[in-house]
Amino acid sequence: MGLLAETDIVLRDGSTVHVRRATAGDEPRLREFLGALSDRSRWFRFFSGGVNLDAAARSAAGLGDGLSLVVLRGPEATVVGHGTYIRGSPGEAEVAFAVADAWHGHGIATVLIAHLAQAASAEGIATFSATVLPENRRMLRVFRDSGFPVTTGSFEGEVLIEFPTSLSRDARRRFEDRQRDADVAAVAHVLRPSSVAVLGATSTPATIGGELVRNLLASGFTGSLHLVTAGGAEVAGRPTVTDISDVEDDVELAVIALPAGAVVDAARACAAKGVRALVVLTAGFAEPGPNGRALQADLLAVCRSAGMRLVGPDCLGVANPHPAVALNATYAPAAFTAGNAGFATQSGSFAIAALDEAAARGIGLSTFVSMGEKADLSGNDLLEYWEQDPQTSVLLLHLESFGNPRRFGRIARRITRTKPIVAVKGGRPVLRPRAVPTHTGALLAASEQTVDALFAHAGVLRAETVGEMLDVAALLAHQPLPRGDRVAVLTNAAGPGRLCADACEAAALRVATVVDLTASATAAEYERALRVLFGDDAVDAVVTIFVRPLAARAAEVVRAVAAAAAGTERPVLAVWVGADAPSAADAGAVPRFSTPEEAVRALAHAVGHARRREEPAESQVEPSGADTATASTLVAAGLGRGGGWLPAGDVERPLACWGIAMVAGRLVTSAGAAGRAAAEFGGAVALKAVAPGLLHKRDVGGVRLGLSGPTAVSRAAREMGRLLQDAGTPAEGFHVQRMAPAGTELIVGALSDAAFGPLVACGAGGLEAELLGDVQLRLAPLGPREADAMLRDLRSFPLLEGYRGRPRADLGALGDLVVRAGALVATHPAVAELDLTPVIASPTGALVVDARVRVQAPGVTAAFPSLNV
Repeated sequence: MGLLAETDIVLRDGSTVHVRRATAGDEPRLREFLGALSDRSRWFRFFSGGVNLDAAARSAAGLGDGLSLVVLRGPEATVVGHGTYIRGSPGEAEVAFAVADAWHGHGIATVLIAHLAQAASAEGIATFSATVLPENRRMLRVFRDSGFPVTTGSFEGEVLIEFPTSLSRDARRRFEDRQRDADVAAVAHVLRPSSVAVLGATSTPATIGGELVRNLLASGFTGSLHLVTAGGAEVAGRPTVTDISDVEDDVELAVIALPAGAVVDAARACAAKGVRALVVLTAGFAEPGPNGRALQADLLAVCRSAGMRLVGPDCLGVANPHPAVALNATYAPAAFTAGNAGFATQSGSFAIAALDEAAARGIGLSTFVSMGEKADLSGNDLLEYWEQDPQTSVLLLHLESFGNPRRFGRIARRITRTKPIVAVKGGRPVLRPRAVPTHTGALLAASEQTVDALFAHAGVLRAETVGEMLDVAALLAHQPLPRGDRVAVLTNAAGPGRLCADACEAAALRVATVVDLTASATAAEYERALRVLFGDDAVDAVVTIFVRPLAARAAEVVRAVAAAAAGTERPVLAVWVGADAPSAADAGAVPRFSTPEEAVRALAHAVGHARRREEPAESQVEPSGADTATASTLVAAGLGRGGGWLPAGDVERPLACWGIAMVAGRLVTSAGAAGRAAAEFGGAVALKAVAPGLLHKRDVGGVRLGLSGPTAVSRAAREMGRLLQDAGTPAEGFHVQRMAPAGTELIVGALSDAAFGPLVACGAGGLEAELLGDVQLRLAPLGPREADAMLRDLRSFPLLEGYRGRPRADLGALGDLVVRAGALVATHPAVAELDLTPVIASPTGALVVDARVRVQAPGVTAAFPSLNV
C-alpha cells in the first residue's frame, strides 16, 4: 500500500487535498473533525447522535484489521474527510466514511471509495459492503455514481450496499471524467481569472516585474488588477499595496516576480488570502541544485496545503488574448494575437522564439502557458483544458520531459480523435539499459523510439523544430483537412515543381498532377488554374509555388491564391521562393512556406491527422483464447522462486496460455537423449544449448541447424558441450527442435518500462538485427490495426511481402503475434521482459523458434492513476 502513504488529489473545483493513511498522531485532529460534524452528518456516519467521539477518534487513528485514511487540507493539515474499511469474512470488508459538512460536493467521498478499494484489492479483499440509512440520499448517490457495479438491498430500515473492489472499465472511465473536470477547473483559474495580483510589481523597464506590469496593462485585462510592491509607491501610474492581504477584493490568480528567497513566504501570504492559483516567474528553484530543489519542494508544499495550483516556477508566464479575457501575464517582448492555437512550452527561450515565428506566420493563439519547472500543472492538465475549450482547435506542445507519459498517452489518444496535437520533444531519450542485454533490450536501448512510440500510439504529430511545428499549425489552424493524399502542384517554374513532386513521393503522398504555368504567369492565371484544380475530384490538396519573375508580384499572386482558396474544401499551401515574400495580411488564411519540402512536410502531417480522425477508434480487446488465470499462476510461481529469467522448461507454458506458438521441440539433459529426440522427430532438426545466463547462443557455438539423424545430433551435442565448457558457461542440457519452415526472420519482444509502461517491439531479425536497428515500438496493449502499422513501418517490410521471390508472410498471423505479446506484458505487470527471437514469418503463419521470459515483482503503481496530481 505504498501508494497510499502520500498522494495529492485534485478536487472538482481544481484545488487539491492530501490523502494518506491515518496514524496515532492524527487522533486529536480526527477528534476535532468528528466533533465538527453536524448532528445529521454524525447520525449518518454512526447511526447515533451520542457516539463517544474520543473513542471513535482513537479507533480511527489506530485501526487494526483494516485501513483508515484521512483527507487533509490547509497548513495545519485539517481533516476534511475520513474513510475506513474493516475486514469481515474472508475476501470481504465493510467500508464507511464521512466528509466535513463544508466540503460536501467536492468529490472527497468518491476519492475515499477509490483509494480504499484500491488498497483492499491489493490485500486480497474482493468485495466491499456498506450500510447506509435510507434518508442519506447523498451517500447513496455517491456509491451509485462511483462507477463500481453496486448492488443494493434493504434490511430492517437500512440499505445494504455491495460492490467489487476491482476497477471496472466503467469505473475507470468515470474517474477519468472526474479528473478531466478537475483539471479544467484548475487551469481555468490560471487562464480565465476574474482577478490578478502581481507580487513584485515595478515600473522599472527591462525587469521581469516591469515587463509583466507593462504587458498586463497593454493587453487590457478585463478583470481586476492589483499591484503589490514593497515600497507602496505607484507603479505605472496605478496605486499599489504593500501586501496581498491589503487587497480588499478576492484574488483568483497571483503572479509572483520576486527573488527566489522571497517566493515561499509570498506563496504563504497568497494561501492565507485564498488565492486559487499561482504563476511563479522566478528562477532559482529545481534547476540549480539541491538547495533549489528544496526551495521548490517548500513552495509546492505551501500550494498543496492550501489547495492552490501552481504554474512554474521559472516560467515566462501565461496569456489568454481572447477579447473576453485579454490577459498577458508574461514578460515576453511580443504582444499576443488572438487565434485558435493553444501553445504550452517548458522553455522560456523556446517560447520567445516560437511566439515571434507564430506572429510572422499569422498564427493567433487561444491561450499560452510557459510551464517552466512543471512543479504542479503540466502539459497533461492543459491538454484536458484545451480539449473542451471551443476557442482552441490546434494544440501545440514543446516538452523537455514527461511527468506521467502513460497519462499523457491516454489523454492525447482521446483528444487527437477530434483535435490535432503537434509536439516538439527536446532530446530523444533512450530506454534505460536492461540488466541483462537480450535481443529485445539491446534493440530498444539503441532505438531512441520510446517517445515516437508514445506519439504514434496517441496520434500526436511530432515536429523536429519550432519551424516545423508552426508550419503544421498554420496549415491545421486555417485550412480544411485533406480528404486524401493526392496532391496537385501548381508552379511557375519547373525546377521547384519537380522538387515538390519528389518531396511528395518521399512523404508517401501521391502526385495527382503538376501544372507549370511558366514564368510569365500572372496572378489572374494562378487564380483560374486553382479554380480548375478545385473542380477535379482527383485532387485532395494543392501546393502553389511562386518564383518571382518580372511579370507578377508576390502580393498580387498570393491575394489571387487566397481569393480562389476562400470557401474551398481542399487545403491550399503557398510556397514563395525569393526575397519578394508576401505578408501575412496579403496571404490571409493561406499558409506560406519558403521551400516546397517545408510545405510537403506540413501537408503530410495534416494527411496523417485526417486519416486518424476518419479511422474508427480501435478497441484494445483481449486476444481470443487467452488463459489469463493460468498464466498469472505461472508468473506468480516464477516470482515465488525468486524471479529473474524463467528456466527454459518453464517458458513455453505461459506463452501457450496466450496462444503464442513455438516450434515443436524437446528439452533433454544429455547428448544421447538429444539423438533419441531427433530420431523421434524425424527429418532435419535444430540443436541449441541450454545454460544459465546464455542469451546469444550463436556467439559461443550454441546453435546448430539442419542436423539429420541421431548420430549427427549426438555428436554435435557433445561438441557443443565442450565449447560451452571451455567458454565458462557449461550446458545444463539441450533443446532439440524441428526445423522451422522457410520464411523471414524477425524479433518480437515486449517489456515493462517504469515510466512509459508496457511496450511491444517488432523488428528485423537475423545476425545483423542489432546493427541495422530496424525496429518499431508501440505502447501496449495494442489492436490489430496498430500492429499491422508497425509491420508496414519497418524498412524491411518488403521482405514480408515477397521481395525478389521470397515467400510472402502471413501478415495477419504475424500481427496477431505482436498483439498477443503486448497483451501478455500489459496484463501481467510482473513480466518485466519477453524476448521472442527468432520469429519465422512464413506463408503458413508466424512461429517462435526461441523465447525468454524475465519476471520481477512490479513496483507499486496507482490502480487509479487518473486521480493523482
